[in-house]
Amino acid sequence: MNTDYTAKITEIFYSVDEFCKQIEPQFKKKAIGEDGKKRRNRAFKMSDSEIITILILFHLSGYRTLKAFYTQMICKEWRQHFPVVLSYNRFVEREQMVSLKLYLFLNNCCLGDCTGISIIDSTPIRVCHDKRSRRHKTFRGFATSGKGTMGWFFGFKLHIIINDRGEIVQWQLTPANTDDRTPLKKTRSLRKRSSENSWPTRDTSRRAFSKNCLSTTFT
Repeated sequence: MNTDYTAKITEIFYSVDEFCKQIEPQFKKKAIGEDGKKRRNRAFKMSDSEIITILILFHLSGYRTLKAFYTQMICKEWRQHFPVVLSYNRFVEREQMVSLKLYLFLNNCCLGDCTGISIIDSTPIRVCHDKRSRRHKTFRGFATSGKGTMGWFFGFKLHIIINDRGEIVQWQLTPANTDDRTPLKKTRSLRKRSSENSWPTRDTSRRAFSKNCLSTTFT
């Protein structure tokens, strides 16, 4: 195996494992279901740190599907780093169990620093076609209809702020009908902000200049 990949896997796992060790006592304190019943507390074959590491490696790998990445890379090419592997169906179940820890790790350890120049943009996350929104049940009450550069869609908007090095400074998931300028009003510690195809209003610009920030747009 390439030495660079070995070092990267070790680095990611070490960071994730140290973070999980720090927050694990808090998870046990806030655990729901303390009803006096005896519960099994047997350790999983794959730790939460290993599951989160695999999910991060998947997004860095360039694979289109998690199943192909897991069966080809984790179960074969990188098996020496993950000696105990689960079936893919069981891995998907464990993935849901660590989703909160993964969210906390990404927000606390993986966000970039504000360098003074930040670029803001949003992308649609489509749940289904807008014409089928009334029959949709999975995200009922959460997803909404919105309009982007490609037309109407039903789902969510992912707002991302990156710095001039391409690092994610902040992100926010909102319903599809949220104005692109709304997350800008709630974002702090940005000196220069740029938003594609979204002209700032007078109130937004005034608020930005009062905080020693500069709101500009790309056309």
